[in-house]
Amino acid sequence: MMAGKLSKQERKALIQEVEKKRAEHPVKKTESGFATIDKDAEKLESEN
Repeated sequence: MMAGKLSKQERKALIQEVEKKRAEHPVKKTESGFATIDKDAEKLESEN
């Protein structure tokens, strides 16, 4: 997992971005919120 390389601020920014996207495109919850946020954060990291 790459999360160790992110500062707290970067992680916070990623989570806010994910939450904003989620608010615009609600999806059915299939797993816990944190698992989803982590997955989305990793996806965003690989895009950057």
